[in-house]
Amino acid sequence: MTSTKHEPHRSQHIGWLRAAVLGANDGIVSTASLIVGVAASNANHNAIMVAGVAGLVAGAVSMAAGEYVSVSSQADTEKADISRERIEIETDTESEITELTAIYVGRGLDLSLARQVAEQLMAKDALKAHIRDELGFSETTRARPVLAAFSSAAAFTIGAALPLLAASITPLGQLSLIVSIISLVFLAVLGALAAYVGGAGMFVSAVRVTFWGALAMWLTAAVGRLFGS
Repeated sequence: MTSTKHEPHRSQHIGWLRAAVLGANDGIVSTASLIVGVAASNANHNAIMVAGVAGLVAGAVSMAAGEYVSVSSQADTEKADISRERIEIETDTESEITELTAIYVGRGLDLSLARQVAEQLMAKDALKAHIRDELGFSETTRARPVLAAFSSAAAFTIGAALPLLAASITPLGQLSLIVSIISLVFLAVLGALAAYVGGAGMFVSAVRVTFWGALAMWLTAAVGRLFGS
């Protein structure tokens, strides 16, 4: 009896992982930077919290809208390509078989075997074969605008809530320092977690996101001190 060996891969996480990491990272960095910048301007605790909440709401909506528009454009392109491919298959089947044959030859099959594979796949599901092998689309990478928008907005909200919560329970005199430290810790954990899920190096990812987060907070703090009163 033969058994099928299951090999775990990380590519199935690409779609949601990208949106979730981008959203949470933006939520932490932008909200923490906003809080630190406003705090550096000598604003009172209430003004800092108002700015933080406003940043959370505006950022979540902006992330959702931007992701939806961007992924919708990708989805429209995919639909147009699939529709064009469907028409070509219906009107010129032989040319489409030849296209698939050339693709498989390019991947290492000899001409006769490539032709046989192309014909069998076309007989089973011609459109699916061309979507996968000619257009390069797959279920794991197909554009899903609503899911991408929701994931980005939810991730941003969760990320933004972390420095906002820290600011709400921290005395004004220590607010910038505490929010910065907590936010950088969260960023490091997020970067490491994203790398782990995606199968990449955890340390490098954690350092990368922490560096850019620290730079953003330092710059907004400098702006706050420069223009604050």
